[in-house]
Amino acid sequence: MRQNTNGQTAMALEDEQRLRKAFVDKDWNEIKIADSWQIFKVMAEFVEGFEKMSKIGPCVSIFGSARTKPENPYYQMAEEIAAKLVRHGYGVITGGGPGIMEAGNKGARSEGGKSVGLNIELPFEQTHNIYIDQDKCIDFDYFFVRKVMFVKYAQAFVGMPGGFGTLDELFEAMTLIQTKKISRFPIVLVGSAYWNGLFKWIEDVMLHEEHNISPEDMNLVQIVDDASEAVKIIDDFYHKYLLSPNF
Repeated sequence: MRQNTNGQTAMALEDEQRLRKAFVDKDWNEIKIADSWQIFKVMAEFVEGFEKMSKIGPCVSIFGSARTKPENPYYQMAEEIAAKLVRHGYGVITGGGPGIMEAGNKGARSEGGKSVGLNIELPFEQTHNIYIDQDKCIDFDYFFVRKVMFVKYAQAFVGMPGGFGTLDELFEAMTLIQTKKISRFPIVLVGSAYWNGLFKWIEDVMLHEEHNISPEDMNLVQIVDDASEAVKIIDDFYHKYLLSPNF
């Protein structure tokens, strides 16, 4: 309890310092110097990401919680989906961390497929897993740069149960497709017990009550409970266009 309390106190103090720092007046020179260096850091992450990711070939991004344990059925299903994707010719991209991400990379590695990890530097929770190909583990400081890599270099998304980060990545992809900033590609969510409540609210409130989305937006995702069905949706989508992975 004491360690937990001390940790919470330290985080509270750090948050307070950040808030106070945001309200301190800075002169133009300070702002210019700080922002210029940040721009270069962002550019460096984009350049490294583009260079490494442009060579990976057709891949599917698998999202999900970093907190999911190996004994959890969703961990095992993510591993099975990744293995099946590799057998069908795709590589696998994950966020590079533990939990569902580890399961995705583990499944890809088990079948000898390309196993990519886009790791985010966090003060807690995230360290890259051991199943990522050595030359395909990329570290990021900025979530927005990392999300560009997920979307730009994936031919489909598979969303497993997860937290805020998973929802962030899911809705980012849905928004980009909805607004036609990117081409339509399959978004498959695994676990109807987990996802149905969210999409029932979206349908009842966002669509029917408030009219904040269009009826066709409900077709942006498909919810399944079976690993084979998840992979079949992706295969069927590309077979429609006579496309197939080239691994």
